[in-house]
Amino acid sequence: MFVYNSIERYHSLLNDGTVSCFDTVNFYLEKIESSQHLNAFTAVYAEEALARAGMLDEKRKSNQPTGRLHGVVIALKDVIAYKDHPLTAASRMLKGFQSLYSATAVEKLLAEDAIIIGSCNCDEFAMGSTNENSVYGRVLNAADTSRVPGGSSGGSAVAVQAGLCMVSLGSDTGGSVRQPADFCGVVGMKPTYGTISRYGLIAYASSFDQIGIFGNNIPDVARVLEVITGPDAMDSTSSQKRQLLPASFGDKTERKYRFTYFEEALEHKSLDPEIKMAIYASIDRLKQEGHEVLPVSFEFMDYIVPAYYVLTTAEASSNLSRYDGVRYGYRSAQPAEDLDQFYKNNRSEGFGREVKRRIMLGTFVLSSGYYDAYFTKAQQVRRKLKDKTREIFEHFDFILLPNSPAVAFKIGEKTDDPVAMYLADIYTVFANLTGTPSISLPLYTHSSGMPFGLQVIAKPFDELSLLDISQKLMQDQ
Repeated sequence: MFVYNSIERYHSLLNDGTVSCFDTVNFYLEKIESSQHLNAFTAVYAEEALARAGMLDEKRKSNQPTGRLHGVVIALKDVIAYKDHPLTAASRMLKGFQSLYSATAVEKLLAEDAIIIGSCNCDEFAMGSTNENSVYGRVLNAADTSRVPGGSSGGSAVAVQAGLCMVSLGSDTGGSVRQPADFCGVVGMKPTYGTISRYGLIAYASSFDQIGIFGNNIPDVARVLEVITGPDAMDSTSSQKRQLLPASFGDKTERKYRFTYFEEALEHKSLDPEIKMAIYASIDRLKQEGHEVLPVSFEFMDYIVPAYYVLTTAEASSNLSRYDGVRYGYRSAQPAEDLDQFYKNNRSEGFGREVKRRIMLGTFVLSSGYYDAYFTKAQQVRRKLKDKTREIFEHFDFILLPNSPAVAFKIGEKTDDPVAMYLADIYTVFANLTGTPSISLPLYTHSSGMPFGLQVIAKPFDELSLLDISQKLMQDQ
């Protein structure tokens, strides 16, 4: 029986003839079929994936050069464009739509011989923390199907967690890769803003969105990151810096790093005591290994979530205005007396409740009379956060934080209290506000039996050090 460990090990098995790409894809298709109750996929590309696997097997047998992701089975969040394949953002607004082009990240995956096996379920237009806001229905956590997998990239996280693919891509606007990685017990990385092109990623909040990576281990995540990083003429916000990463991490990590953590974060009243104790235990272990770990006071903790939701909903209001039933999206069958009623019918029926809530909030904070009081003030908070973060990284290499105040909660537990749901993002939105790279490492298990992780944040464009120390932390666990 095929057992997946890592891309490196998989390539060794391919090269010695122990396995084939075709048989591997069949293995994953059978796993997906038997795991339909998890609802992780919105579409599975079985025939296409098998055909591509057969072509890659022939390529290898004929001794042609193979790509860095040769035969690697990858799933995409349903907000990432793949030409001639469904792209719906888990919304009625785009149901039935097929993408006319591929995202730059997807083109780079395919150029390195990857196999795209399907598209993954998510919160509608990437807005949510539970993956309960989807036109396809909720995704279930494979560790406990009575609990949520986190969001918005819940399907992508569960696909890796349940062994339905080798790695997957998600998107992270305020923690939508790291929080589901935390809830599902897998690695989830959000690179520095601009590291991966956003071309072909359906926009939620353009100055926050970043494609992220789910995997079972650090070398796998690093390999995928190296492939999909780099400048892109189609995305003016993409960085000119390219991540050149070694094939392995951790073996050479003898350097002593400087860590910090926010006292206000670990002492926050919302934080589960077991999560707090586990992170403090990791801090003690780092100190024993000779690393410097010191707390810092972060006086802006209570402003992080309000600033994030003011800015992201404002950007969402603007980005989603194009979905009006004329240029894009669902068109209502209800009669309309005028154009305003026509738009109202289309958008009221096409968007779900959470998306409508955020559009309305964003429209409000951008309206005349409230723009300066909310949007301008939130921009000022964001600037202060960036300045404070820059100051912290003058003295430290990494920031340690939880990913979430609690482990994965029960299905429906927070759906009636959106404010409580938003406040649960307190630990992850910081990295998006400041554009810093961040990763969730599956290091711990709660007394409830659920996994949870440690969040590590590095200075912008220092993914190499972040991945290196992440591998060391994973090895020490």
